[in-house]
Amino acid sequence: MSARYPIISITGSSGAGTTTVKDTFEKIFKRENVSASFIEGDAFHRYDRETMRRKIADEKARGVDFTHFSAEANELEILESVFAEYGRRGVGRTRHYVHDDAEAAKYGAEPGTFTNWEEFGDSDLLFYEGLHGCAVTDTVNLAQHCDLKIGVVPVINLEWIQKIHRDKATRGYSTEAVTDTILRRMPDYVHYICPQFSLTDINFQRVPIVDTSNPFIARWIPTHAESILVIRFAKPQSIDFPYLLSMLHNSFMSRANSIVVPGDKLDLAMQLIFTPLIHKLLERKHRMS
Repeated sequence: MSARYPIISITGSSGAGTTTVKDTFEKIFKRENVSASFIEGDAFHRYDRETMRRKIADEKARGVDFTHFSAEANELEILESVFAEYGRRGVGRTRHYVHDDAEAAKYGAEPGTFTNWEEFGDSDLLFYEGLHGCAVTDTVNLAQHCDLKIGVVPVINLEWIQKIHRDKATRGYSTEAVTDTILRRMPDYVHYICPQFSLTDINFQRVPIVDTSNPFIARWIPTHAESILVIRFAKPQSIDFPYLLSMLHNSFMSRANSIVVPGDKLDLAMQLIFTPLIHKLLERKHRMS
């Protein structure tokens, strides 16, 4: 962690909804006149799309499931060096993984490839969104570098529904192909993704209140109005729960460190929770400057 150059890390698996959280932070940054450097977890994959497909096939022939969730499929050592360098000097480097034709036009690179590494800096803080923002392995400890760690963790059936619908709509995959990916990733999900949510400062878990018993045949994603949001705080003593309860109609405390909020108040809840935390990071930064 760094008082002068704070890092915010948003961690969640594919289909969890981390992009929604990123969008809310961008609104806060714009409203509060905060400059942020953004890095994406996908930029630190070890392999481009075609190489990854060959790697998956080679490992499958050996009876091994190889997925993007694993540490071996990602440049976590480079990511940690970026976190550490930003914490020391407020600078770093990143690149972009090009997902589709729209991004190809934007970045001038083929879908499934990486752009060149570029330097960034001159910002109030660093914002990471991806799979491994709080990952701890035998060789890296990313969590130790982050000043605010947020987990985005829908219940598993909802997470699968969101991934199936997203991958079918935006990537042209079949339900069977997405299901195969989910099954292959499960061991790595358990070993690399889940443990991070014990290290986060705040977890946002969306829970549908409609039937999601069989996510593989769900015709649509449950809306936010058809969900509740369980928000868990690692350090509840610093949170003004009476204020949140008064501002978030129909919310209630389920435990001393958890508040339950109607799902359609997700954006408002995040605005109310994150804005004072960002102010604290920046006040600490200015005291050290």
